[in-house]
Amino acid sequence: MDETPQEIRPSVKIWRLAWPQTAMMFFHFLIGFIDVYVAGQLSDKVQASLGIITQSLFFFLIIAMAFSNGAVSTISQSLGSGKTKRAQHYVGLTLELVFTAGVLLSIVSFLGRSYFLDLMQVPPEIYSITTYYLKIYILLIPLYYLFIVSNAVFRARQQVYIPLVSMMIATLMNTLGDFGLSFGLWGLPDLGFKGLPWATVGSIGLALCYNIFMLYYNGWLHISSFPPVRWIQKGLPYLWSVAWPAGLMQVLWHSAYLVLFAITASLPNENITALAALTAGLRVESILFLPAVAFNMTASILVGNYLGQGDIQGAKSVGLKTWLFGVTLIIIMAGALLSFVPSVAGILSAKPLVKQEIINYLYFNIAAIPFTGTAIILGGVFIGAGATRYNMAAIGGTVWLVRLPLAFLMGHVILKNATGVWAAMLISQVIQASLVFSLFKFKDWSKYSMFAHKQTSRN
Repeated sequence: MDETPQEIRPSVKIWRLAWPQTAMMFFHFLIGFIDVYVAGQLSDKVQASLGIITQSLFFFLIIAMAFSNGAVSTISQSLGSGKTKRAQHYVGLTLELVFTAGVLLSIVSFLGRSYFLDLMQVPPEIYSITTYYLKIYILLIPLYYLFIVSNAVFRARQQVYIPLVSMMIATLMNTLGDFGLSFGLWGLPDLGFKGLPWATVGSIGLALCYNIFMLYYNGWLHISSFPPVRWIQKGLPYLWSVAWPAGLMQVLWHSAYLVLFAITASLPNENITALAALTAGLRVESILFLPAVAFNMTASILVGNYLGQGDIQGAKSVGLKTWLFGVTLIIIMAGALLSFVPSVAGILSAKPLVKQEIINYLYFNIAAIPFTGTAIILGGVFIGAGATRYNMAAIGGTVWLVRLPLAFLMGHVILKNATGVWAAMLISQVIQASLVFSLFKFKDWSKYSMFAHKQTSRN
């Protein structure tokens, strides 16, 4: 899909980009869902440990997510303005940066892993399992960094079918690995709980090999892709201006979830049950995020292309249409999921208390999904424009200033159970969506684009 924005109608552009990315996110969801399902078949302790470490992995991937946002913004804007060579240099520069950062982070994280586990307040009964998971996932960081950014490069070029195939490969291999290595199926060794992280390593590694091949095959990965020092001095500042607020927002967001896990793990009543429910509930809830994230990525691509051409009104219009399209879809999906909540909870856990708490969690968070979708989709507009500081302020600020204090107050002081935490999540999402929509509607986020920067420097 290499059409320029003028060649097809906005609604068609949105759908042609959104549906493959929605499918891609569905396969991403399946990876996590199957992980949780297999963990639940092993034990609730394995399931709780996996939840903590999976959330920790998101925290470790912050740098990659930050630079993937920067890659989408810089590459899509460059291609929109017809600067193909500049886009190619941003591909090479971003891959260099994230691989180096991934290796360094792996080393530091491995050395400090015991301090991290203590900070997470991991319950003693699941400490050994959690420790093993953390060590394996830390080794995965450099590969995961390249996987995330290479997918972002294809999305920025509107080649959305390549990351879809990549995610299909990862899902298939992860599923085979989860069942095969955890239960000793198909001639694979029976590793028990230890099989889950090794399945992830194998699946991401194979999917990354496919991405690297496709980058090379499409002419975006060879010696000339990596820019000289003089170009880096000129091109890096804008990439950094997009990446650092995105990175800080990811720090605020994922560290907030780590704190939320800690708040849940230390609840005065039924803390292990609540922790297992939070782990499983997040996986089920994430199916409603699929179109939201897909439309977030679609908005970032199209807004970046329009702003690369200096078409501010076109960027605002396509951003609004993408939001309307995406929110309508997720509201329909949320309504459809409501009647299946008890059945899904029963699949994820056979324990009655955990099952009931999963149901409780899902009812609160399904109610929040229109607000969650609004923040996610319009956040994609800001990514495409390079205005990632708006996401940092509205989303990062809300989780720390509203969600966490309220979760502690309601979970530990007022209700003294998990319901207080779930209610705090709903309230914070309403406030967050209101802030993001206000920024989209009333702030000039287009001023952070490369085109606007160039115009300013000329004046």
